[in-house]
Amino acid sequence: MTLMAATVSAAEAKMRFGAYLREAERGQPVVITRHQKPVAALVPAEDVQQLARLRAAGPQAGLAGVAGGWKGSEAVVRRVARLHRTPPRRWR
Repeated sequence: MTLMAATVSAAEAKMRFGAYLREAERGQPVVITRHQKPVAALVPAEDVQQLARLRAAGPQAGLAGVAGGWKGSEAVVRRVARLHRTPPRRWR
């Protein structure tokens, strides 16, 4: 996914939906705004699948929640989940 996303108003997105859909298909996200505030985005379908996977892992998975997309990554997630986490150290 490209870091730079086009930003368009909801009205413009409605008028040129087909063009912005093609941009998303090419991997270029399009952020849709209402009253200059981002409210939605057109992104490639594979990005939505990755987002769903990250949300399912939850914040408790930490960096292990980012693992995925390569063969054997599930094992890394399981191993990290079994690690014992110590409380933060107190500084004197």
